[in-house]
Amino acid sequence: MKNILAICAILLSAASGLAGQGIEFFEGSWEEALLEAKQQEKVIFVDAYAIWCGPCKRMAANVFTHERVGEFYNQNFINVKMDMERGEGLTFRQKYPVAAFPTLFYIDYTGDVVLQVKGARNVEDFIALGRQALGKVDRSEVFAKAYDEGDRDPVLVYNYVKALNQAGKSSLKIANDYLRSQDDLSTEQNLRFILEATTAADSRIFSLLIEYRKPIEQLEGRQAVLDRIEWACENTVDRAIEFQSPELLEQAKHEMEAHYPERAEAFNLQSDMAFFLAAGEPDEYLEACKTYAKKVAKDDADELHGLARNIEKHFPKDEKCMKEAEKIAETATKKGGSYTQYYTYARILLSNGKKSEALKAAEKSLEIARDIGPGAARMVEDLIEFIRA
Repeated sequence: MKNILAICAILLSAASGLAGQGIEFFEGSWEEALLEAKQQEKVIFVDAYAIWCGPCKRMAANVFTHERVGEFYNQNFINVKMDMERGEGLTFRQKYPVAAFPTLFYIDYTGDVVLQVKGARNVEDFIALGRQALGKVDRSEVFAKAYDEGDRDPVLVYNYVKALNQAGKSSLKIANDYLRSQDDLSTEQNLRFILEATTAADSRIFSLLIEYRKPIEQLEGRQAVLDRIEWACENTVDRAIEFQSPELLEQAKHEMEAHYPERAEAFNLQSDMAFFLAAGEPDEYLEACKTYAKKVAKDDADELHGLARNIEKHFPKDEKCMKEAEKIAETATKKGGSYTQYYTYARILLSNGKKSEALKAAEKSLEIARDIGPGAARMVEDLIEFIRA
């Protein structure tokens, strides 16, 4: 039995840590991970899992291996996988208690927990979670004092801008002041600075990134530039939502189409969904959801499931929205067939007045949930009892 569990652990780790196919997990000890994080001034992401945990396995297979997840987490974190029921995980959980699997930790190199959440996440939510964690770490004060006292050493200004960006603070004025002071923007130092300073698609610095794109790609790699383009466009979408500006939304979408076309369709539809949701426009939101389900998420059960849940959450009283949520949720069960997908489908069917169909979906969910564990089964049993009542 021990040998089988050991083999499972190796396979689980290998499935989620293949170089170039997702997250690359650190292979040293926890102390070595802390040291590496300190040297690189990064936060540590820890996947605290158990071998028997179904959501852990699905996240390892479907999320950690995703190319975009790998690009983001490999760039911004030291990534660690730790089995909480054996080896170093037993020591780890004495300091960082774990009550559910998976638990996702974001820990600074000081050993302090930056963010801790329970439960699996899909690709988009997992990347958003990482950004949230980065925003909680603010090292900008380390550089602010020297800068305010007049120090304009290029390395200090670069590190200051980087720290502000990581903390979610505006670096635009400092970055523009620095770039205006430079006679030659094509130096290696300034090219790296332009990449780091690009934070919004509706800015002069974004235009500089595009102007100097080729030499920056030679220095930092094509994917680093693509990631920065997408991040800058995301920030502009956030501002479009904040100020309810269709013009900013269209500018962000235009820049993605022009400079990152392979991601533009998914990005633009996601941006439309977020914008129309914030604006409280269910018809426009629903059209974006339908197109996204058809063109982007069509073969991804987890994406479809998340989409159905979001429609149900935000527009539970809108008949057209709930009818579409039912269609999408049904497709998710056919593509994936997890107990959570059947659970959501059952709940939506019940909301739509289809009690007998809801009961069948819930019973299917229970059948699958019993293999997951008693907690999952109890949750579905509660739903079945509610449907019958």
